[in-house]
Amino acid sequence: MKTVYLETILLIERLHRRFLDVIKTELDRLKIEDINNVQTLMLYNINNEQLTIGELTNRGYYLGSNVSYNVKDLVEKGFLIRERSPHDKRSTRVKLSDKGLALCGKIDELYQRNIDALKNGKPDLNALAGVNTTLGQLEQFWTNYINNIFRGM
Repeated sequence: MKTVYLETILLIERLHRRFLDVIKTELDRLKIEDINNVQTLMLYNINNEQLTIGELTNRGYYLGSNVSYNVKDLVEKGFLIRERSPHDKRSTRVKLSDKGLALCGKIDELYQRNIDALKNGKPDLNALAGVNTTLGQLEQFWTNYINNIFRGM
């Protein structure tokens, strides 16, 4: 059991790194050099919404990155627009600029190409759905573990 558990943890980490490689490869193919793969994933997670930095952080796992730094960089490079909340001047929200929306469209095309390729090979849709169910259960298990530890403190 321990071997399977540890293998699962390592595979999740490797899959995330490999997915970031897929995004980097697409950026290279498109000759987009002013944004990195982690920042691109952040943009895609914002998409058509307006989010606070905290909400953005909770939406994704940004390997080895500082979300606040990346948001500042993305604003400076024109991918994001930062606006102060009308109700709380201490709070800011971010949304995609036209440049950010255009890049998200390109990443959406990448995802569609991946989906089309998956239709013709392995893993199939049912296998992926099963993996998603299992990973969701593992996430819930870890959440419950953390919550139980905090209750015991």
